[in-house]
Amino acid sequence: MLNYKKLIADKIDAPLDKTELESLVSPAADDSFGDFAFPCFKLARVMRQSPVQIAEKLAAAVQTDEHIVKVQAVNGYLNFFVNRAEYVSDVVNDVLSANGLYGNSDMGVGKTVCIDYSSVNICKSFHIGHLSTTAIGSALYKIYAALGYKVVGINHLGDYGTQFGKMIVAFKLWGDRAKAESDGVKELQSLYVRFHKEEPDHPELTEQAREWFARIEKGDAEALELFEFFKKITLDEVKTVYDRLNVKFDSWNGESFFNDKMDKPLQLLRDKGLITESQGAQVVELEDYGMPPCLLVKSDGSSLYATRDIAAAVWRKQEYDFDKCLYVVAYQQNLHFKQFFKVLELAGFEWAKDLVHVAFGMVSLEDGAMSTRKGNVVLLKDVLDKAVSKARDIIADKNPDLDGRDKVAEQVGVGAVLFSALENSRIKDIVFSYDRVLNFDGETAPYLQYTCARCNSILEKAGAGAYEAEADASAVDNPETLRLVKLIGSFPQAVKDAAAKYEPSVISALLIDIAQAFNRFYIEHRVISDNAAEQSARLRVVRATASVLKRGLALLGIDAPEKM
Repeated sequence: MLNYKKLIADKIDAPLDKTELESLVSPAADDSFGDFAFPCFKLARVMRQSPVQIAEKLAAAVQTDEHIVKVQAVNGYLNFFVNRAEYVSDVVNDVLSANGLYGNSDMGVGKTVCIDYSSVNICKSFHIGHLSTTAIGSALYKIYAALGYKVVGINHLGDYGTQFGKMIVAFKLWGDRAKAESDGVKELQSLYVRFHKEEPDHPELTEQAREWFARIEKGDAEALELFEFFKKITLDEVKTVYDRLNVKFDSWNGESFFNDKMDKPLQLLRDKGLITESQGAQVVELEDYGMPPCLLVKSDGSSLYATRDIAAAVWRKQEYDFDKCLYVVAYQQNLHFKQFFKVLELAGFEWAKDLVHVAFGMVSLEDGAMSTRKGNVVLLKDVLDKAVSKARDIIADKNPDLDGRDKVAEQVGVGAVLFSALENSRIKDIVFSYDRVLNFDGETAPYLQYTCARCNSILEKAGAGAYEAEADASAVDNPETLRLVKLIGSFPQAVKDAAAKYEPSVISALLIDIAQAFNRFYIEHRVISDNAAEQSARLRVVRATASVLKRGLALLGIDAPEKM
C-alpha cells in the first residue's frame, strides 16, 4: 500500500525534516475536509507567520498528481484529497493479502514484554471481580504478540500468607477430602468462611493457623501436602474458566515462589543505606517523593507484598530480560506500585522505569458488592454460564434452525462478558448488566459478531470466488465505502496505539465504528447484483470488513461465529 503520509510530507516545502513532517500528517476528522490533514501551527514560530498564512502559502506550492489529487488550505490546516478509488483498492488489497492477520507487525521483534495479570488466590473463588484484570491482561498479551514481541503471561498466584494456615486448620477440623474434590473451591471457600465465623470465639484457632503456616514455610511434609492439594483444586477449577475465556499463561509462579528470593534485594537495600527501622519494622522512607514509607519487613520478621514484589521484579528481569513488565491490577493498588517501583529505582535498578502499573476500575453487578470472607461472591463461571444461557435463548428466538447453536451461544455469551471489560477506558468502574452486554443492536460483542456473520452470509450468497472477478472501481467510489475503508485502514495503527497506551478499548471502539460504517454501506449499496464487476468490488470490501472484525475480536480474546 502507498504510504500516503510520506507522499504528503514529500510535497510539503517547510523548514522541518521529512520525518517530523510525516509524523504531523493524520487522517482528516471529517471526510468533507479531505482525507489527510497537516496542521501548520508548529511552523508559525519558525516561519514567523500565522498558521492560516502558512497553510495558504504551502498549498499554493503543492504539486498534485495521480495519488494526491487536491489540496486545500482551511483555518491553518493543509487538507489533502487522495485518489479515493485507488485508496480503497490499496486498503482492501492489503487486508486480503494479510490472510487474516491484518494489523500484525514486526515492530516488537527482539523485545520482551512480561504481563502480570489475573493473579488468582488459592482457596478463594474466581469471581466477577477478576474479570477486568483477566480480560485486559489477556488482550494486551495478544496485542503485543501480534506486534512481534515475545510475551510472557504471568499468573502471580496469591499462594502465600497466614490464610493458608487458616485453611489447613479449618480443613483438619471440619473438612472432608472427598467433598473438597467433588465440590472444589466452593467447599474450600465455605471452610474459609466458617473459620472466620469461629475465630472471634476461639482465639486459639489464630495461633494454630500461624503454626501451620510456619510449617509450610519450613517445608513440613503434611503442611505442604495439604497446601498442594488446595492449590490443585483451585487451579483445576480456574483453568477451565481460562479455557473458556481464551486466556493463557506462561508462568504460574506465585508469591510462595519468591519466598527464598527476598534476602538479596533486602541486603542490597541495606547496603545502600535505604532501609531504616520504624517501631521494629524495616522500611524505606519515601517522604521526599510524596509517599508514606514502604514497609518491607514487619516487626515480627515477616515479609509483605512489597518485599515479594521487589524480589519478583528482580527475578523476572534476570529470567526474561524484559523491555517492559506490566502489572494489570486495580487502581486501589496505585500507591503500592508507586512505592515499590520507587524503591527499585532508588536501589539503582535502571530498568525500574520499565515497570508499568496498568490500572483499571472495579467491576460490580447491578445488585451490589461482594465479600470473600462473608462468602458473598458471584463466581465468574456463573456469570459466563448465565450469559451463555441468555444467548442461547436469544438464538432460539431469532434463528431456531441455526446449526451448532450451543457452540455459538458459548461464543456469544463469553464474548459479551469479555467485551464488557474491554469496551471502555480501562480506568472506568463497570456495573455489569446481562441485558446490556447481550444486546445485538448496541455497542456490544454480539453486535460485532452479528455484523461479521452478516458479512459471511453475503459472501456465501454470492458464491465462492465471486469477489475474484474483475472489479469496477467506480462501484466503491462513494462516501459510505470510503468512510468504511478509512476505518479499516486505520486498524494497524489502532493495534499499535492499544499497545502504547495499554488500552484494548482503542481496538474495541474502532471495531464498533467499523461495524456501524459497514451497516451504513450495506444499506446504501446493493452488494449482490447482476453486474459482476460492480459486485466484485463491493464483495471485496465485505470480505475485508469480515477479516478485520474477526481479527480485532480475536485480539480481544473473542470468537467470531461464522453464522448467527
